[in-house]
Amino acid sequence: MPAMAGTSATLLARKWESAILVNVDNETLRRIMGNESAMNAVMNIEGFRALGSDVIETVVNKSETIAKTKKEKGETLSRDEKKEKEYKSKRKQIQDKLVKFATRIPAFMYLTDFRENTLHDVITKIEPELFKIVTGLTVEDFNLLVSLGVFNATQMNQAVFAFRRYEDASSSYTGIESHEGLRRYGLYDTVVAVESK
Repeated sequence: MPAMAGTSATLLARKWESAILVNVDNETLRRIMGNESAMNAVMNIEGFRALGSDVIETVVNKSETIAKTKKEKGETLSRDEKKEKEYKSKRKQIQDKLVKFATRIPAFMYLTDFRENTLHDVITKIEPELFKIVTGLTVEDFNLLVSLGVFNATQMNQAVFAFRRYEDASSSYTGIESHEGLRRYGLYDTVVAVESK
């Protein structure tokens, strides 16, 4: 059983480190760029400021320029390959910083006692101060980034569900039912019934 728990923990960690939790397509980046408060919010995410305040604009502009050139001249663009690698590398850096923020969410969930409420409600209505301490983002920042489509709700629901199940399995393995009588799991933005044991 300990080996299984270890594997589950590894898989759970991978879920929270997955790039699919966040959206860094041009459309999403353009929405962030067009909103001063959103730009300030992402700059509050740990490590983001080091990328430079113009990193999002650079990625969007370069990717659009290269896409336009490819369309006009065809796929043979050896001299632009270096530029393409550069903007893809920067997009990956943006993605990594947003994913790093997402990896703090399990720590926040672990510290809260609210299992039946959606994570969104726990963040925005029940424990906003704790959320800011753990992640560095205010509720206003978080809500703004959510409204701009930065987080992939479907993937976040799956990651929260995996966390809740792992947490339950870990506590029952030790013989302790930490949340006795729990009938529902609050996921990211929805609630599901707990499977009967």
